[in-house]
Amino acid sequence: MSNHKIIAFDNLSLQEFDSEAELIPLLTPEDEEEMANEELPSTLPILPLRNTVLFPGVVIPITAGRDKSIKLINEANAGNKIIGVVAQRNEGDEDPTKNDIHQVGTVARILRVLKMPDGNVTVILQGKKRFEIDAVISEKPYIKATVKEVTEKRPGKHDSEFSTIVESIKELAIQIIKESPNIPTEATFAIKNIESQSFLINFVSSNMNLSVEDKQNLLMMNVLKERALETLRYMNIELQKLELKNDIQSKVRFDLDQQQREYFLHQQMKTIQEELGGVSNEQEFEDMRLRAKAKKWDEKTSKHFEKEFSKMQRMNPQAPDFGIQRNYLDLFLELPWSKYSKDNFDLKNAQKVLDRDHFGLEDVKKRMIEHLAVLKLRNDMKSPIICLTGPPGVGKTSIGKSVAEALGREYVRISLGGLRDEAEIRGHRKTYIGAMPGRIIQSIKKAQTSNPVFILDEIDKLSVSSQGDPSSALLEVLDPEQNNSFYDNFLEMGYDLSKVMFIATSNTMSTIQPALKDRMEVIKMSGYTTEEKVEIAKQHLFPKQLKEHGLTSKDLTIGKKQLEKIVEGYTRESGVRSLEQKIAQVIRNAAKSVAMEEEYNKKITEDDIINILGAPKLERDKAEGNDVAGVVTGLAWTSVGGDILFIESLISKGKGVLTLTGNLGTVMKESATIALEYIKANAEIFGLNQDILTKYNIHLHVPEGATPKDGPSAGIAMLTSLVSLFTQRKIKKGIAMTGEITLRGKVLPVGGIKEKILAAKRANIKEIILCHENKSDIEEIKANYLDGLTFHYVKEMSEVIDIAITNQMVKNAKILD
Repeated sequence: MSNHKIIAFDNLSLQEFDSEAELIPLLTPEDEEEMANEELPSTLPILPLRNTVLFPGVVIPITAGRDKSIKLINEANAGNKIIGVVAQRNEGDEDPTKNDIHQVGTVARILRVLKMPDGNVTVILQGKKRFEIDAVISEKPYIKATVKEVTEKRPGKHDSEFSTIVESIKELAIQIIKESPNIPTEATFAIKNIESQSFLINFVSSNMNLSVEDKQNLLMMNVLKERALETLRYMNIELQKLELKNDIQSKVRFDLDQQQREYFLHQQMKTIQEELGGVSNEQEFEDMRLRAKAKKWDEKTSKHFEKEFSKMQRMNPQAPDFGIQRNYLDLFLELPWSKYSKDNFDLKNAQKVLDRDHFGLEDVKKRMIEHLAVLKLRNDMKSPIICLTGPPGVGKTSIGKSVAEALGREYVRISLGGLRDEAEIRGHRKTYIGAMPGRIIQSIKKAQTSNPVFILDEIDKLSVSSQGDPSSALLEVLDPEQNNSFYDNFLEMGYDLSKVMFIATSNTMSTIQPALKDRMEVIKMSGYTTEEKVEIAKQHLFPKQLKEHGLTSKDLTIGKKQLEKIVEGYTRESGVRSLEQKIAQVIRNAAKSVAMEEEYNKKITEDDIINILGAPKLERDKAEGNDVAGVVTGLAWTSVGGDILFIESLISKGKGVLTLTGNLGTVMKESATIALEYIKANAEIFGLNQDILTKYNIHLHVPEGATPKDGPSAGIAMLTSLVSLFTQRKIKKGIAMTGEITLRGKVLPVGGIKEKILAAKRANIKEIILCHENKSDIEEIKANYLDGLTFHYVKEMSEVIDIAITNQMVKNAKILD
C-alpha cells in the first residue's frame, strides 16, 4: 500500500495531495485480518495529535510542526515506519508530557512523508490496531513508551442485530453525504465499497464531525457492537442537524442570494465611482458628520439627527428607503436652524425705500412703517400677520419685497393660487417614495435664514379637494402662538417660524375661511386715480420698460398728456399691469425702428399712440347725456376695481309686467323689484297715477349683458331710473349714485367706495349720491382724490329723487294716460 500515490478521506471528503494520485485501496476483511495478526512492537515512539483521533484501518494526513514530532517522523520513516499515535488531552499544549496524552491510541504505519515549503512536514498515516501505553520510557528527544495491545470483543458472524446496525450506519452515511453540501457525492462509492464491518465503523467514526473527546471515547470502547451503536447515535444527531440546517437555508437562501448580489453590485459600483472620482458612501457619511458638527442645534434636534443618521448607516445603499433617508438628512443639514439675519430697523430708510418703489398707497406705507416700529420696540415677531387685499396690479406683492429690502432680510414668496393639496403646505410623510417637505420648509431652506420676509401670494385662491384643505394647514403657520413649532410631515419635527415676517396678499376676503381671516390684520389697498397712474407710469413703468427693451431716455420720451391718453383710452383697471403692457407695446414699436434704422418720433405724440395701439376702446365709458328718460349712471365695484354702470329702463303698453335683462344676479333683481314696489306704494308722492303702473310694462336693462352683475349697490340707481321713466323728467347731468334700498324707503351703505369714486372721476362725474353712513369712507380718502366732486349724503329714497331728478321734461317725452 505504501507504493501508491495517495488520496485520503478526511471528513468524508477527498483531499488531493498530487495531481496524479490514485485512491488508496479500501481495507478488505483479509487486509484487516492480516493487520490483526501483526505483532505489536513492545516499544513505540509516541506521536501526540492536537485535534484528531486515528482509528484502525483509517488513512489520515497529519501536519507536524513541532521539532520533536518532525524528528520522530523522520527517524521512524527511515526505520520500520511504525509509530504510536495518541490524542492530546489539551489541544493548546505545545510540549505535551506523559500526563498530557491519552493512554489509548492507535499503532500507525507511515505511508508517505511530504516536506512543505514552510518547514512543516505532512505525513500520511494508516491506523493498524489499538494499543495502551504501559509505561513511558523517555520524553526526549520525543516520547517513547512500552505498549500493550487492547483486545476488542467482536460479535459473532451470524449476529443479525450487529449486521442491521452496520447496514443502518452505511445508509445513514450515504444520507448524510447527500444532505451535506460540503461532501462530494463520489464519497458514497467509498461507503458502498467498504466490505469490512469494523473498518466501516472506524472509518465513519474517524470522519464524523465530533469533538476529540467524543472520538477518543469511541476509540476506547472495547466492545465493537457498543461502538457501532454509539456511532449510529452520533450519526442520527448529525443527520437531524443537517436536515434542520438545510431547511432553514432553503427558507433564507433567496434572501441571502439577493442580498449578496446587491452587495457585490454595490461594491462594484463603489469601486467604479471611486475610479471616476466620485464620492463613496463612507466619504458622504463623513461629510454629513462634519456638517452636523457645525450646526447650532439644541439637544433635542441633535439627538434626532444622530438617530436618523445611524439609521441611514445601517441601510442597504441600494434600497429605495436609503435615497429618502439621505434626502431627509440633507434637508436637515441645509435648513437654517437658529440662523437669523440681522434686522436693520432704520425706519427713515424704510420710508425712503417704500416711497421710492411705490407712488401713492400712503395708508399702506404708513401701516407698514407702524408695523416695523412695533417690531423694533418689542424685538420679537409676535405681531399680527398682515394681509394686503385689493385689486390686481396695485403693488401688493412688491410691498413685501420693499419691506424685505428695508429690513435687510431675505425675501421668499410662494403662490397659493389653485393649491388644493394639504401636503403642499405640510409636506409628505417620508415613508412614501418621492416624499418631500412642504413649500413653507422648502422656502425657508431656500432663504437660508429663519427670519425672512415671507409672501403668501393669492391666499384667497386656495381650494379644497380630496387631498385636504390647505387653508386649514395654514392656520398653524399664521398663528403667532403656534408657529414657534410648525410641524412638517417630512421633517417630523417642529420648526420655529415665529421670527418669520408673513405678509399675505388677496384680491378679495370673501373666499378666505373665517378662522384664517381672524389670524390676519387686513389692510385694504384701493386702485389708483388717473393722476396717480400717470405719475407711476412716468416715474417707474416707462423707465423700466425702456431698460428692458434696450433703449434709453435719449431714444424715446413721453409726456404726461400722452400717458393720460393711454390710461383713459386703453386701460380699465385699478392697478397698472395693463398700463405697463400698453407702454411696453409703444416702446417695442420704437425699438423696432431703432433696430431697423428707420425714422421715428423720439417724443411720442397722441397720433403715435393711436397708430400703435389703435383707436381708443374705453372712452365710451363717460357719463352719458340726460336727454332720454330712465337712463341713470350707477357706480359698481368689480374684482379689478371700480366701474360705472348704466341703468336703462323702457315703458310700453301692457299689464304692468317687469322684465329684467343684462345677466343680473338674484340680489340685483330683488333691488329692481323693491324699487318698483316702492314706487307703486308711494305713487301719490311722485305724482303718478296708479292706473299707469298697471297699464304699462316696464323693461329694465343693464348693458354689457355678457358680464355677470350682482349686489345691492344699484338699488337707488334703479329707483331713480324708474321714477324718471314714469314721470318722463330729466335726470341731473353729471351725477352718479350708489346705495342699497329697503321697502321702507331707507338707503343703506355699501362697500368699495374709494374704487367707485375713482371710477366716477375717470367718467367725468361731478356729483355723487351716497348713503349718509358712507361719509366716514369719504373722509378716509385723500382730499386730492376728491377734487371736482360734490357728494350728497342721503337717508331716504325721497331725498335721492329730489336731488337726482329735475323738473324739466325730456325731449320727445311720452304722454302716459
